[in-house]
Amino acid sequence: MARTYHPEFMQELKQRNNLVDVAASYLSLDRKGENYWACCPFHHEKTPSFSINASEQFYHCFGCGVSGDVVKFVEEMENIDFPDAVKLLAARANMQLPEENFSDEKTIALKKKRDTILKILKETARFYWANLNGGHADRHLAYLEERGISAPIVRKFGLGASLDFRTLPQYLLDRGYSRGDILDSGVCVESKGKIYDAQAGRLIYPIINAFDDVVAFGGRLLEKKPEFAKYKNTKETVVFNKRTTLYNINLLKKLKKEQPLSSVIMVEGYMDTISLYQAGFRNVVASMGTSLTKEQARLVKRYASQVYISYDGDSAGQNAAIRGLEIMQSEGVAVKVVPLPDGLDPDDVCRERGAEGYRDCLDRALPLIDFKIRVAAKRHDPRKSEERNEYIASVLRVVREAETESEKEALLKRLRDETGITYESLRRDLEGLPKSEQTAQAPPRRSDNADYLTKAARFVLAASLFRKRYAEDCFLEALPFSDPVHLDIMDYLCDCKDNGTEPHPSDLFSLFDEGEAEVDAILELNDGSTLEGEQGEKYFQDSIRVLNRHKIEEQIQALNAAYGASDDVETRKRLAYQIQELTKALKN
Repeated sequence: MARTYHPEFMQELKQRNNLVDVAASYLSLDRKGENYWACCPFHHEKTPSFSINASEQFYHCFGCGVSGDVVKFVEEMENIDFPDAVKLLAARANMQLPEENFSDEKTIALKKKRDTILKILKETARFYWANLNGGHADRHLAYLEERGISAPIVRKFGLGASLDFRTLPQYLLDRGYSRGDILDSGVCVESKGKIYDAQAGRLIYPIINAFDDVVAFGGRLLEKKPEFAKYKNTKETVVFNKRTTLYNINLLKKLKKEQPLSSVIMVEGYMDTISLYQAGFRNVVASMGTSLTKEQARLVKRYASQVYISYDGDSAGQNAAIRGLEIMQSEGVAVKVVPLPDGLDPDDVCRERGAEGYRDCLDRALPLIDFKIRVAAKRHDPRKSEERNEYIASVLRVVREAETESEKEALLKRLRDETGITYESLRRDLEGLPKSEQTAQAPPRRSDNADYLTKAARFVLAASLFRKRYAEDCFLEALPFSDPVHLDIMDYLCDCKDNGTEPHPSDLFSLFDEGEAEVDAILELNDGSTLEGEQGEKYFQDSIRVLNRHKIEEQIQALNAAYGASDDVETRKRLAYQIQELTKALKN
């Protein structure tokens, strides 16, 4: 496939990065026989269905159907692309990346583009930092002083200043970067044929990924201008996707290397992050004002099993906290909401009440159901008779979401004590609610509507791929594979046989694009005893017969068509004889 390094390098990289060891740094693995099991990190589940084949060095989830090797695993867990996954694994194994990394011109061009954009972003961060400390950023420094941000924290986060529209683009052009690359990096925008600083006049927050690369910038207006947004991010690029990025993830990663992390605090904005960090809460990241995404939830899950959602104390912040909790829970993260005083955000709490004030809020963090009930009480006062019915209705909708009957019972009793309504009445009202639109979904499973020929081809290839004894003498070239993936796997197996080398299932991830369903289906056949023993051998022989029968049927069909189209007596006799012989073979 296109996105690959030289085969010798990739082989050594995988040999020096055992998948079990790499996966164990992200997941809690349980060994059962030759395989290791865990709850799948790619979909929410309570019963482990994610399996690592230690001997063959690949993983497969029997819940959602995903498969991959150690490189694909790192790609998915770190939310990075193939080159960065290879770079990470090479660093882990103390391997030097080769000079010529790629075998495809398109991939070479993409890597060159990424490298150029990262250089522009790094150069821009230095430019903004120099501006802040160059004696011409009085407004920016005054704002930081007003917010109580110390000089060491300013350095730690690399804060900077944009002074005007024109100096940044000129600075970058003078350093030899092309106009197109500057625009593609997102740091500048174009208007009427001219390019301008996209963050002109703002306080600058560099957005840095887990590998210490500057990938984007956030900016804050220092003056009230209703026509402009207070906060603004540079656009998404080949190195920046807002859905998969968390602010301060770089420092969180360093913190985890220094000490075990029991929890992570999730806030909305840059200043919330910086204020909490300065107050001593270094385990903090931000979703940068956007709604929390599944990708961000999966990213933060790698650093700690407990997450505290700490959004603003206003109505919008409470709604965002509820959405964040639901997304976190759907990804299998233990999560609570930090209740903040009305109208205050974490930055306000730290500045007005100090670290102890925020610690008090953190100590009062609530599970999702309790937080939803608290929000309902703020919207509808149960002490007022005219609002009590609305409050009860809101709480009953929350109670319906409880996972167990015992939890529902406890919540109904709490609601009874609070409102004076009998338990029996509340239970009847709960049971009378219309079914929730958001019913719990089972883990996604790959649908398999394959016909009998496809299933037979999969079994033959799987048995050969996993080197089953009964498949050793199979002449694959003679079988009628038609699916392009099956044909490519057959070619790979035949090449191994010709070269006297053993096939390895993990090699398939270098031959096909990620997410290839047929590859996943073939690998899944290695589950349990499917390929083993007399039953496996019998199914293999049956699959060979199915494929050969189909081949003969196609030949007979073609000969019948030729027989019907021919007027030549001799030709028809020859075709009839061939049809007769094939029909005998078909019966046998």
